[in-house]
Amino acid sequence: MLLALANWIASDVRTFNVFGYITLRAVLATMTALVISFLVGPRMIRKLTQYNIGQSVRDDGPQSHLIKAGTPTMGGALILVSIIITTLLWADLRNRFVWVVLLVMAGFGAIGWIDDYRKVVHRNPRGLSAREKILWQSLIGLIAAVYLAFSVSAPSTAQFLQMFIAWLSSGFNLDLPPKADLIVPFFKTVSYPLGVWGFIVLSYCVIVGTSNAVNLTDGLDGLAIMPTVMIGAALGIFSYVTGRADFSSYLFLPHIPGAGELTVICGAIAGAGLGFLWFNAYPAEVFMGDVGALALGAALGAIAIIVRQEIVLFVMGGVFVVETPIHHHYELKGWKENQVVVRFWIITMLLVLFGLSTLKLR
Repeated sequence: MLLALANWIASDVRTFNVFGYITLRAVLATMTALVISFLVGPRMIRKLTQYNIGQSVRDDGPQSHLIKAGTPTMGGALILVSIIITTLLWADLRNRFVWVVLLVMAGFGAIGWIDDYRKVVHRNPRGLSAREKILWQSLIGLIAAVYLAFSVSAPSTAQFLQMFIAWLSSGFNLDLPPKADLIVPFFKTVSYPLGVWGFIVLSYCVIVGTSNAVNLTDGLDGLAIMPTVMIGAALGIFSYVTGRADFSSYLFLPHIPGAGELTVICGAIAGAGLGFLWFNAYPAEVFMGDVGALALGAALGAIAIIVRQEIVLFVMGGVFVVETPIHHHYELKGWKENQVVVRFWIITMLLVLFGLSTLKLR
């Protein structure tokens, strides 16, 4: 919205052309999402407390967690509100990739909202059944995967439709261009053709898998959100590079026209995440809940697919992959909760830097 306004004013006042730069809008998006979180956060926490929307704590984990019972949850809605408003303000809303990520994030957020609502408001400990949850996740994930298979391959919506129709007419037998191949980090020319079906299966697994991995990691104060911030920021760099023909050619990465605009969403994710961390840091005033964790994981997965960095996402999100079954293990060994969280933040930072090194080390 603000970009469209700036472009309109720029016809008379050239100074406003500066808002056409993705890097500036990404910085502004980060700041905007952070401010929105600071402004809305306290009021949302009061409302959640007022309506007695509190977290239930399992009694088979560390006993120190029992004091967290009743802490407001579903705070992930604050993150989503901040990201969506910020993206609508600063992103180019004509960009198809922006809408894909927003819709995937909103869809998975809706699943998480229903699950949380049933748990904390209806006092149904099961929430959504595992079958219901995976069904709706699979539906959204598959729709997004099919769209991205052709959207990543085609530089425009018109060519996307042509390619999709050609796939249907060919009896679902169509090769995708090299830019849709699975890229192997640290090698300049090593990639594996996936084909349409391979791309769809991989994309589905990345979106649904990352969503659930972030959700399962969200078990300690601040543990899930800070890695999300760091990985989101790193994916913003990949988005910017992939969206520019000169940078992507120099770094031996596929050029995906329009992918650069995702840098703005990544900035919004980082800003909203940092704003939420203000309230979620130990001892947490509010928990993210499924509404935030499922949505953020799905958004990261969708962005990684668009910029063709699925393997790098797996590396940078290593904590999401391996942390789930072991963070309570370290608490039971005597580590304090904040020690576990901060040490896994440090590990994530190292993994993110390792992932970023793949930009040049090829």
